[in-house]
Amino acid sequence: MNASKRQEIFARLQAANPEPTTELHYQNTFQLLVAVMLSAQSTDVGVNKACKGLFKKVKTPAAMLRLGEDGLKQYIKTIGLYNTKAKNVIKTCAMLVERHQGKVPDDRTALQALPGVGRKTANVILNTAFGHPTIAVDTHIFRISNRIGLAPGKTVDLVEKKLLKVIPEEYIHDAHHWLILHGRYTCIARKPRCGSCIIEDLCEYRQKTE
Repeated sequence: MNASKRQEIFARLQAANPEPTTELHYQNTFQLLVAVMLSAQSTDVGVNKACKGLFKKVKTPAAMLRLGEDGLKQYIKTIGLYNTKAKNVIKTCAMLVERHQGKVPDDRTALQALPGVGRKTANVILNTAFGHPTIAVDTHIFRISNRIGLAPGKTVDLVEKKLLKVIPEEYIHDAHHWLILHGRYTCIARKPRCGSCIIEDLCEYRQKTE
C-alpha cells in the first residue's frame, strides 16, 4: 500500500470520528488501567458491566487493596480468567502504592513491570491516558493491518513497528482507536462489511463482500 492511500484512509477515519476514544468506562487513569487489565480475552461491554459497581466503590490502588482479592472477584466473576486477573490487579495495586505513591506511571518500563501488564496494555495506557503516540496491536488491529494491506506482518510486534513507521504523523495519536473501532464494527473477522465501509475503495483486500 502506498503512502497516499494510507493518508486518505486516516483522513476519512478522522472525518467520520474526529475524537475517537476507548469504549471502556473509567473515571481516572487507575480505573483505566484496571479496565484494560480485565479486558484481555473479554469484551469491553462485559468489562464495563462488571466494573460499574466496582468503580463506584474503588477509585484508587489503596481502595482496591482494602477491597482485597476475594472482594474484587465478587465484582468481576462474570469476566473470563477472573481469578488470575484479580490476583494480578491486587499485586499491581500493591506495587503502585509501594513504588509509585499510588499513581499510574507515565513510563513504559515501569508499566510493564506491573503484574499482568504487557506491552499492549502499556501502550493503551500511554496513549489514552498520557497522549503518547503508541499503538496497541490487538486482534482487530492485527487483522486489519494484514487484511487491507496497511502494515502486513506475521507478529504483533512487527505490525506495531510497521504501523508506527507508515501511519502519517498527524494521525498516530488516534490511529489506535480508529483501527480498533473499524475492526470491531466494520472490518469484522468472519465477514467484513465491505458494502458499508468508508475506505473500501482504498482497501487491498481481494475477497471483498457486498
